[in-house]
Order: sequence, then structure tokens, then C-alpha cells
Amino acid sequence: MTDVTRINPTLTLSRSLPKSADVVVLGVVPLTGDGLAVVGATPDLEKAFTKAYGRGISDVAVAMAAQSKREELTHVPPVDGARLLLVGLGDADVTPEAVRIAVGSALRVVAALPGADGLEVAVSLEVTDPELLQAAGEGALLGAYRFETITATTPPTPVTAVTLVSATVGAAQKDAVARAKVVADAVCQARDWGNTPPNLLYPETFADAARGYVRDERIAVEILDEKALEKGGYGGILAVGGGSARKPRLVRLSYTPRGAEAHLALVGKGITFDSGGLDIKPAGQMAGMKFDMSGAAAVVAATRAIAALGLKVKVTAYAALAENLPSGSSYRSSDVLTMFDGQTVENYNTDAEGRLVMADAIARAGLDTPDLIVDVATLTGACMVALGLRTGGLLTNGEATSDLLLDAAEAAGEDFWELPLTDFTREQLKSTVADMRSGAGHRWGGALVAGAFLERFVPEGVAWAHLDVAGPAENPDAPYGYVPKGGTGVAVRTLVALAELLQG
Repeated sequence: MTDVTRINPTLTLSRSLPKSADVVVLGVVPLTGDGLAVVGATPDLEKAFTKAYGRGISDVAVAMAAQSKREELTHVPPVDGARLLLVGLGDADVTPEAVRIAVGSALRVVAALPGADGLEVAVSLEVTDPELLQAAGEGALLGAYRFETITATTPPTPVTAVTLVSATVGAAQKDAVARAKVVADAVCQARDWGNTPPNLLYPETFADAARGYVRDERIAVEILDEKALEKGGYGGILAVGGGSARKPRLVRLSYTPRGAEAHLALVGKGITFDSGGLDIKPAGQMAGMKFDMSGAAAVVAATRAIAALGLKVKVTAYAALAENLPSGSSYRSSDVLTMFDGQTVENYNTDAEGRLVMADAIARAGLDTPDLIVDVATLTGACMVALGLRTGGLLTNGEATSDLLLDAAEAAGEDFWELPLTDFTREQLKSTVADMRSGAGHRWGGALVAGAFLERFVPEGVAWAHLDVAGPAENPDAPYGYVPKGGTGVAVRTLVALAELLQG
């Protein structure tokens, strides 16, 4: 795979505004009644601004009709060679996600400035709470993210350094910034893999990239090639990958820290390109199918982040990698497949391939006797129809598991909505020629049917959650907040937050 190098901005913490800052980001909050106030302007900055323009920054902001509404951005006149950018925080009593969005919006705008190259940015919002500082750091690094264009020339690096200004710089604040760096780096790596063209990222190269990505952490890696998959009886992965000259892989990562009491298994869908197979997708609907490996990217990136943070949770992660292409060796609708756990499946559509590779990987994860299995997949267009492009679907086999996942998503600032699994939905999988069908044969409740199918491969008594990220894995439209156009890295932060909850 062609090496795509991304230079992450450095992230540091300081009590004062660095004199080398090219851009200073300040906040805007509403006052009781009418009016607004600028937060984060240090006495020295305020003094210099007043000397230069005869009025304070808040007065100028009012005169320029600055807005305190979340994500609203206002450029005010520079001072001492630094651009000043005001960003609305939405409320004086801000939440971590509000801070993450505000800072991300500001850094995204800074990175897009004409001629931006090597900028140093200071973010000063009068934030000292560690949780808010972590959110600010994540927002800054995620907002500054740029996928490096594959080109013969060297592209500029718009932002090379970010400084978070805080009146308190203690151990808790430093730890929060360090955590922000680890989490944001993982999200950016997942974005990079999603954005990489499918002729460069395919099962073999993805598996190699995953191995290289985790090599600096205490994570054991096992990669099963097509021969090992055949020997192991992975009928779903082999069937889906059978039509491509680029053979499938199953990546297994194992992080086993001392003192861990909980065991979390993560399973990610890694279809590096999905043509639909013999049930080929219509023209114009394949362009975004390089993102069909976003679930695998999320679990690999999250596993490394969990290890880098030293969380006391055992994690076993599986990335089921295949390329779904039509050829003379492709699997067919009506084929009966024998899966890893011995169950047989009547295939109903070769474009419902994700659930097949996931079923094999979930069944394999069950042999590790985890306390909880969480799978992440760009699984169904039906989930996109139901929840749109910014909300993922959640299906589980227990109320306590639902609560745990929703708490993790809320802590991470990611949006998931629980969908039901009913006996009626499960009955749609009945087959007359195999243990089950892979789908209902109609389009109604497709996300629920897919979830019910995956549930069949979860060992009895094991808690399980399914995250359908078909909508939020790719942003096909204009960037917003800290989310760029293209791959989003969704679910990484939720999985890390989940591990934090499990360690107690």
C-alpha cells in the first residue's frame, strides 16, 4: 500500500498565550438578557487589543455582530501579528460536546484559510475542568484533520501546533490533554483508512497496516490468510471474498493488561470495497463503498487507543476483511454456506455480505469467552433510511447492555439510537433448506433483520451489542463541527469510553 503520511499537530497545555501563536481562538457566550461576552482573552491580549483599536474585544465583537450560537465564527481584527477568531459556545454552561464542536469548527476554518501552512494555534476558552480540556483537545485535533492527497507534490500542513490555554495546569489537566491526543489520533487513523482508495487498501494491505499500527503497544496480532480461513471453516468470510483476486483476511488483536477483570470483544466489518457481488449495485451507488470497512477501522484504532491509555480491560478484537466483487468464483444468492460455528445459512443476496463476515467473526469471538461482544459495521442502508447520516443504530440482547452502550456514546459525544429486536423479526430468518436465511427477502425492517441474524451467532449467555454505522461512517456533504468530508472515524470514541466504563 502506498504510504500516506499524515502529520498530526502537536497538542500542548499552557497557562499563557504563546507569543508564537499565528491564530488565537476565543469563545463567545450569551449574557443574561441581551448581549454577549468574549471568554478567554487574557489581560495582556485585552490590553494590546484595546491599545491597537481603542475598544475591548467584547465591544468590537458586538459591533461586528458576533454570535454566541454554537459553531458561529467571527474574525476580529488581529493583534500583535496574530489572527483572532471568535467561536460561539452556545451557552455559558458548556458541555464537553459543545466545547468539542466549537473548537473543532474553529480549527477546521483555520486549516482551510488561504495559504495556511505551518500555523500555530492557541485555544483560550477559560476552561480548566479536565473533561472539558479533553474535549477541547479532541475537537482541535479532529477539526484540524486533513487526509493527505495522493500526489507527486508535497502538500502543505495547515496546522502544526495547538496550544490549549488553561489557568490551571495540574496533573489532571495534563492527563486530560494526553488522553485527548491518544483518542484523536485513533479517530484520525480510522478516518485515514476509510479515505484510502480501495486499490491501495484491500484485505492483505489492511491487515498489514493494522499490524504495523499496533506494534508499539502490548498487543498480540494474529492474521489468518485464505488458507488458514479455509482450514478454520470460516465459510462466510471465504464466500464473500471468493469473487476477488485479493483474498480475505481475519485480523485478531489481543490486549491483556494485568489487573483486568472485564473482557471486551470487538468485531469490525472490513469490506474494503463492496460492488454488491453478483447482485451488483446500480451505477452511481458504488463510489462510497470504500468506506464499507469503517467498522474494522474503528475496532483496530480503538484497541490501540485502549492499550495506549493503559485501561485495565482485556480486549480481543477481530477485523473481518474481504473484497466483494463479481466473478466466476463469486458466491451466489441461494447458496447454502456453512459458517464458522457450524450453522448453515441460505444466502439471499450477495449485497448483504457484511453480516456473513461478521457472523464468522462474532462466532470466533465467542470462543474467547468475553463478558461483552460489541460489533461495529456499516451494515444496512435501512438504518440510514431510519436514522439518517449522523445517527448510528444500536441493537442489543439486554437492557443493561443497551444502557452501558448509550452511556458510553453519550460520554464520547457520539449519537446512537436504540432499535428493537423482536420475535417477529427473528422469525423472518426461517429457511426451508438451511438453519436460517441471511435476510427476510423483503426490504421492511432491514436493519432489524440484519441485527437478528448477527444475534444468532452470539453464544448463549454472552452480552452483545451491534452498532450499525452505515450512516455516520462517511460524511458525503460539507464538513461540520469537527467532522470532515469523507471518513469520520465514528465509533472509536464510543468504544474507548466503553472500555473506560468497564474498567470501573
